[in-house]
Amino acid sequence: RLVAAAAEKVVVDVSFLPDPLRQELAGVGEVDVLVGIPSYNNAGTIGHVVRAVQGGLAKYFPDCRALLVNSDGGSRDGTPEVVREASVGSFDTILAAHPLRAVHRIVTPYHGIPGKGSALRTVFAAAALTGARACAVVDSDLRSVTPEWIDLLVTPVLRRGFDFVAPLYHRHKYDGTITNSIVYPLTRALYGARVRQPIGGDFGFSGRIAEHYLGHDVWSSDVARYGIDVWMTTTAISDSFKVGQSFLGAKIHDAKDPSVDLSDMLVQVAGAVLALMAEHPERWRSVTGSSPVPTFGFEYAVGVEPVPVNLARMLDRFRTGARELRPVWEGALDPRTWSEVARVAAAPDVAFTFPAECWVRVVYDFAIAYRRGRIDREHLLRSLTPLYLGRTAAFVIETGEASAADVEGMIERLCQQFEGDKPYLIERWNEIGGGP
Repeated sequence: RLVAAAAEKVVVDVSFLPDPLRQELAGVGEVDVLVGIPSYNNAGTIGHVVRAVQGGLAKYFPDCRALLVNSDGGSRDGTPEVVREASVGSFDTILAAHPLRAVHRIVTPYHGIPGKGSALRTVFAAAALTGARACAVVDSDLRSVTPEWIDLLVTPVLRRGFDFVAPLYHRHKYDGTITNSIVYPLTRALYGARVRQPIGGDFGFSGRIAEHYLGHDVWSSDVARYGIDVWMTTTAISDSFKVGQSFLGAKIHDAKDPSVDLSDMLVQVAGAVLALMAEHPERWRSVTGSSPVPTFGFEYAVGVEPVPVNLARMLDRFRTGARELRPVWEGALDPRTWSEVARVAAAPDVAFTFPAECWVRVVYDFAIAYRRGRIDREHLLRSLTPLYLGRTAAFVIETGEASAADVEGMIERLCQQFEGDKPYLIERWNEIGGGP
């Protein structure tokens, strides 16, 4: 079945959906608001998420036709059953009248290669088939989602004409270090928009951009496995959609010590960012500086759960990498960058630092090496992990007594370093020549 997007005159193919699901969506008819919840073995938390969504729809969108879609990856712990049975109970508890319209609920396995991208493709197709005007997606494992999140993610789309609304969270200073040290400053420098959480798992989007996403041929690639969040964000920015962000409060989830093995996550996320760079250089080479994006929601101080760190383990992993991965690092890094990295690795603990300017050159040199392809790309990205741990160790040392505001100021200065050194990236990129 094909759905025509009237505004852009594009045709979206949703034939990958099984016939029973398309028939079920046809039976729902048109909706105003659609909320998707991707899941895989989240029976312990998804009931709370579903109730929060129901409460948000009842309190803030009682007159809208609404649909909740649980796109499940084959859970074996009863997750689909929890979704079907979860109920908010009395709407008096959230100071809302009973919704005037029933919230339709569809629980379906997603189709395609395993990964969040395939789950979201099902949500996008459901939005296209039901003509949803505004949509949101929320993760199934969060403990901090509230009914207000649905308002903050959907209202800018439904009432203000935004196409993509990223989340803005307060997190512990050692939570989200991959975002803070690589993904946010790099995507900001590349595409010029200050979207603070470009890989946040909760976001709002329009039906128009859902159809735009469906029109891309990425669903058999690594994007569908683990790069979907940053792909959605960068596509929205670089394709000139109207982008904003909403403050959601605290992000409470099972945060991990950044000293543990985060290689897989780093490979997945950094690989997605660098692959997008290599595929579409015309989207970022001419961008200079960055600008804020509109932010919704009242920002307030929140309590965050502490994240333990093992500084000694991070330093050991970094120095071991400097010894054992030297041939790879020398092949990936500019000689001047490698010389500085070697100096950093040789410093004693009491004098250990990893300067921001050195870290930025490391990331940009790895982007060049990724594009050249002379080193196996997965091996190259895995070799970035010890460097990331070295930079994170220096960050932990520097921020031991720092407040949240102080830490955010440091991240802002790192972003400015990425932006200021972008001519270095472009010069090296252009030296390679020969297409993208």
